[in-house]
Amino acid sequence: MKTGLYPGTFDPVTLGHEDILKRACTLVDRLVIGVAINTDKQPLFSLDERVRMVETIGRRIGKESGTKISVHPFSNLLVQCAEEVGARVIIRGLRAVSDFEYEYQMVGMNRSLNAGIETVFLMADAEYQAIASRLVKEIARLGGDVSRFVEPDVAAALYRKHRMVANPGGQ
Repeated sequence: MKTGLYPGTFDPVTLGHEDILKRACTLVDRLVIGVAINTDKQPLFSLDERVRMVETIGRRIGKESGTKISVHPFSNLLVQCAEEVGARVIIRGLRAVSDFEYEYQMVGMNRSLNAGIETVFLMADAEYQAIASRLVKEIARLGGDVSRFVEPDVAAALYRKHRMVANPGGQ
């Protein structure tokens, strides 16, 4: 069974992430979605919220594709996470040239840490290339329509979260 790891912060999970996830399922028999615990990024959603969002989408895509999908939160090095879950391939999504520069450096470091784990890059479909979680959060914060970028339940969670942040007392 070929196992892949698709890591990310998923704050929140977008249709671009889903696109990569669906296509990653054609490459592996088992896909682990690694939800990064990255305190430097100060995510809007808690780890539990991000895991739940990813699990919901992963269940649906796993059922559609026949791929066994699981979710694994991690805070260690990416190659260590890959080793823990038995992944021989790390799947990364690319949107633009600027993504490639960072990812190129990461691949070099990861290969020096474990040459037995390959990294595969999947280009986001053209309709999803502009979607970035950071921008989706900003649109939602300012009251814009994010329905073209995320699933309806994720959009609802974004709006709820921003209402709570803007009005912490709930009044």
